[in-house]
Amino acid sequence: MKRFHVHVAVNDLSKSIAFYSAMFGEQPSVVKQDYAKWMLEDPRINFAISNRGQAAGVNHLGMQAEDDAELEAIHANLQKADTIVLAEKDAHCCYARSDKYWVTDPQGIAWESFRSLSSIPLFGDGQADSARAEKRASCGSGEAATASCCAPAESRAAPAAIGSSGCCTQP
Repeated sequence: MKRFHVHVAVNDLSKSIAFYSAMFGEQPSVVKQDYAKWMLEDPRINFAISNRGQAAGVNHLGMQAEDDAELEAIHANLQKADTIVLAEKDAHCCYARSDKYWVTDPQGIAWESFRSLSSIPLFGDGQADSARAEKRASCGSGEAATASCCAPAESRAAPAAIGSSGCCTQP
């Protein structure tokens, strides 16, 4: 069963952890110096917050799949939308190794569909982040190379900005 995902950028992590812990009635399942995550069952949501220098507010939304079949079913639906779909296999982000698909909705909100494969000790793995930055640069967006691992900028790029590398697919 899929789980809804919300990632919010916050100004003060400690105050936000206290607030959301009170609101949800439970402590986060993951707490790092710049990140916290609640895996709630009621409502069934993966709610994450971070303070990594981004503007406060909704960072991105998403759907978390439990297995490859669920993730590929989400991907099939995304390919029907009138948008660019970015695949990130074996991504190292948000203290997890995941397979992901990114899109941007008509309002400009990034949506991440993903399946977590394992936990990792860092917010992002330097080697994977470097490779991802090179991949983003090849998509033709200067902003893309400096984007955080969450909500990649090339998912917001216009189709004309997609490079010949094939890193971004169109529906």
